[in-house]
Amino acid sequence: MNSHEIRYGDWATLSADAQVIRIAVFVQEQNVPAELEMDEKDAVCLHAVAYDAAGTPVGTGRLLPDGHIGRMAVMKDARGTGIGSALLRGLMAHARERGHPEVELSAQTHAASFYRAHGFEQVGDEFHEAGIAHVAMRRAF
Repeated sequence: MNSHEIRYGDWATLSADAQVIRIAVFVQEQNVPAELEMDEKDAVCLHAVAYDAAGTPVGTGRLLPDGHIGRMAVMKDARGTGIGSALLRGLMAHARERGHPEVELSAQTHAASFYRAHGFEQVGDEFHEAGIAHVAMRRAF
């Protein structure tokens, strides 16, 4: 990735850009029902949005108050560029700053190897959420 910027903030500040990414990836690509994608938890999360060199939003994720990371998504054209890793590292750093001893997430099974590469371990069996296979994963600090 030549150049990117990650901005952190609340839903009111970053929702417009985060929604564009989440709708493109989850709703349009993966057929997650739109009514399931945005939820009441967005209002209490720290959100992260990554922008490419042109200022286009290309990735997002959120950190819940309990230390869960969720809604990680990178636009198709930006995958494989390091944006996802940068977002994950940034959200983990914020979790550490908050004093969380670990972070947890629900990974789509096809993305579990990405999270393993960042020190996450699977906990429990595969389950389905919004019709997509997931595994719970955890990383202690």
